[in-house]
Amino acid sequence: MLPIRRIIVPTDFGECSTPAVRLAAELADKFGAELILLHVVQDLALAMPDAVMPTPLPGPDLSQLSDAAKTGLANLIERENLARLKPRVEVRIGSPVSEIVAAAGDLKADLLCVGTHGRTGLAHLILGSQAERIIREAPCPVLTVKPPAHS
Repeated sequence: MLPIRRIIVPTDFGECSTPAVRLAAELADKFGAELILLHVVQDLALAMPDAVMPTPLPGPDLSQLSDAAKTGLANLIERENLARLKPRVEVRIGSPVSEIVAAAGDLKADLLCVGTHGRTGLAHLILGSQAERIIREAPCPVLTVKPPAHS
């Protein structure tokens, strides 16, 4: 079995990423691995080409969004009782899939633990799947975690 020394778990702070954070923390604890919590601040300038927008819209200050992401990660560590694992926090700016894949390579991850939205059918076709793209492009194994079934 390949050693697992570094686990990255991307989070958007939503309910679909929480189960992935919990599983990644459990795996990090069992394997004695480093846990890295990653949040990507999406740069809307990358998502909106100039041709679509006749006049540029004032965008949010990326440094403020980055600071808010760091606060969100600190709150996540507290809420999920992760301090005992001494997780590393990483905030990147850009396209989520590209930055997650780049972080896995840059930080030499042994495992990516990614939450999914669990969409199927038409919703999956229309919205696509970031997890699917991460699986295809990641330089390491990817563990996908479905959201809990709602009764």
